[in-house]
Amino acid sequence: MKVTVVGAGNVGATVAECVARKDMANEVVLIDIQEGVAQGKALDLWESAPIHQFDTTLTGGSDYALTEGSDICVITAGLPRKPGMSRDDLLAKNASIVRSVTEAFTKTSPNAILIIVSNPLDVMTYVAYMTSGFPSHRVMGMAGVLDTARYRAFLATELNVSVKDIQAMLLGGHGDTMVPLPRYTTIAGTPVTDLLPESRINEIVERTKKGGGEIVGLMGTSAWYAPGAAAAEMCEAIIKDSNRVVPAAAWCTGEYGCDGMFIGVPVKLGREGVKEIVEIELDEAEQKLMQESAEHVRVNVEALERIEAGASA
Repeated sequence: MKVTVVGAGNVGATVAECVARKDMANEVVLIDIQEGVAQGKALDLWESAPIHQFDTTLTGGSDYALTEGSDICVITAGLPRKPGMSRDDLLAKNASIVRSVTEAFTKTSPNAILIIVSNPLDVMTYVAYMTSGFPSHRVMGMAGVLDTARYRAFLATELNVSVKDIQAMLLGGHGDTMVPLPRYTTIAGTPVTDLLPESRINEIVERTKKGGGEIVGLMGTSAWYAPGAAAAEMCEAIIKDSNRVVPAAAWCTGEYGCDGMFIGVPVKLGREGVKEIVEIELDEAEQKLMQESAEHVRVNVEALERIEAGASA
């Protein structure tokens, strides 16, 4: 199996490292517009192989010929968030980047699966889908895995339990409109609603929604360890054909009341990509939040279309 990571910044390099250290692929290729950066990071990672004991080879550069025959492409390329910048501020600039990257990659690997990490996530996944012409099951966005990981990490700290014993699911758009599902959150089978008061759960949910912004405020740039690990987890589920059920931005055609958009829903991941969208029952309040999140995604897609229509006029 061959995995390409486009964008050799902090997130992309972390994806490459996580995939390599798990020894799940034969080869990882790092691509970046700054050729020396991709080559240098790939070489540095390869030199760590004897220490970490993995055999996955790593190469890097700016020539998409290196990516030929890839099975998976993780697109992290784009401008990072800065303090005071929302994901939506990145809309037009990152759409242009994601479109050009997708066009270049799909010429060399027309049968690959695309995992989009660039923000704003749901819209960038749509851009990659429309640009690639790939069937929808081979295009997805990494959002819910990251959001759920943050949620579980905060709960583990609050309850002083292992993260391994926490099962949770967050749906909806990536960002402030994500849809929390405390009813489906358990700690070793015990509902979190039995362990924490509603007010405290709500506080943890709010921190999760703003988890990326919290890190931007602390460091002055976007997170990379958790996003990189989240994308690598999706790669692993695909490569191993494990049928893992994870939340991801997938193309919906009526599921959860969402139609003609990429939005975070539970999906079964395997060698073909998204094998199935898993529908769980939402109560009235949860469904209302899901519709609000879907409307936010739709508004962003329409905003991008207006921007690009104006630019071409």
